[in-house]
Amino acid sequence: MLINKWVKAKAACSNLWHYTNFKRFATQIKNSEDILETPNYEPDKFYEDIKKAYECTVTPSLKLFYNEPLLIHKGRGQWLWDHRGKRYLDMFAGVATVSVGHCHPKIVAAMSEQASKLNHVSSIYMHPHLYEYANKLISKFQGKLKVVYLTNSGSEANELAFLMARLYTRNHTVVSFKNCYHGATYGTVASTAISTWRYPFIVQPPGYLHAVYPDLYKGSWSGSKCRDSDVQVSENKCNCRNGECIASEKYFQQFEESFQFSLPRTHSIAAFVAESIQGVGGTVQYPKYYLKKIYDYVREKGGVCIADEVQTGFGRTGEHYWGFESHGVEPDIVTLAKGIGNGFPLGAVITSPDIAASLNYALHFNTFGGNPLACVVGSTVLDIIEEEALQQNAYTVGTHLINKLANLRSEFPNVVGDVRGKGLMIGVELISNPETKQPLEAERVLDIFENIKDMGVLVGKGGLHANVLRIKPPLCVTKEDADFTFTVIKNALEMHEEKYRNN
Repeated sequence: MLINKWVKAKAACSNLWHYTNFKRFATQIKNSEDILETPNYEPDKFYEDIKKAYECTVTPSLKLFYNEPLLIHKGRGQWLWDHRGKRYLDMFAGVATVSVGHCHPKIVAAMSEQASKLNHVSSIYMHPHLYEYANKLISKFQGKLKVVYLTNSGSEANELAFLMARLYTRNHTVVSFKNCYHGATYGTVASTAISTWRYPFIVQPPGYLHAVYPDLYKGSWSGSKCRDSDVQVSENKCNCRNGECIASEKYFQQFEESFQFSLPRTHSIAAFVAESIQGVGGTVQYPKYYLKKIYDYVREKGGVCIADEVQTGFGRTGEHYWGFESHGVEPDIVTLAKGIGNGFPLGAVITSPDIAASLNYALHFNTFGGNPLACVVGSTVLDIIEEEALQQNAYTVGTHLINKLANLRSEFPNVVGDVRGKGLMIGVELISNPETKQPLEAERVLDIFENIKDMGVLVGKGGLHANVLRIKPPLCVTKEDADFTFTVIKNALEMHEEKYRNN
């Protein structure tokens, strides 16, 4: 039945796929039917009931993707099925969360075995899996990062990191970049600097400063060598040398002004926090050497440096296990979540013994932090990344996909403004004017977004204007998956051009 639907779609819209890509995808659909369990409910009625619940009682403030929101029934590896049995290539991974693939058999087996023995015990009691997992996780870090605190989410991890930094430095201000996202709790949303995540009428807590962010695409300075990516912003000759970047220096001067005009001269900063690549903000990368300059400056001012690796960690950027390693810096605190548990609610804060000791001023306790089931899942994720060489796969497949997507800039210069990223953390910025770089109108972005979904690929949206396609799949995707994703995005852009050709 599934294959027949796709054959009809192919016949009706022959320009939507290159034949080889369609043939491969159709074969995968046929093969997938062996593991697809038919839902034991009446699909359409059940769908309407759930949709009404989401609109009225189940987190009604949540804005679901798509005109007809997806009801996901099952997942395997990099694939998802909806309630009617239609299959999708998941190139968003639950917002960069499914790191090793949906329902990985090793994780399923480990969870089942542990749940049959001990599902939960408070961290005030010892259990071996916490000790084993903590040691395994810390072994992925070098230098002074020797202590781990386990949490339930990235927001909670960042809240704890801010608390540690303030206690340790005895300062209060946390500095973050504009266009960043660090969570949706009271404190982390104050550090977040995207208006769509800020509620009106709420007095924000004091002690947060948003500094200029160095957007090489839309900002004032960029060159042909400034970005740590295979795809650069422009072909303009760059005067940067090894160890130096003109754009980095210019943006750093603006960062320094934030301190000069907005903070006291001394005892002004507790911490600086930054993602290695901005995620929700639209996969924004910084100039080379920029974070190194910031880290040195912040430490001169008495603050500590926090690396938010919630989206960039665990090999996603390909070249390194942690995103901050690409910048040549050593953070004082690292926060982790999302890919750490492959979808299991888990987060962590990694820091030095000295900073960790600051929590001894009072009691600190987390009911679920270090839960036996969470530790087993986290440990298994680390094993799978190593055993299946997923970091290397992220580099190989991601580089292949980024370079293919880069061609869209010349093929669709009036719609595709920028392609950027590293490994399997990729952004495609959609524009309406190549000169002004104005974001593509929301209606047109949604058209492209819907068409990509209809052709069997799921991607995300990001950026202040939600005009950046976010591609952050499970790290197990293949080059064939990348080729199919490219073909679908290209076809969606062609459909967009055809629809708006005369406008």
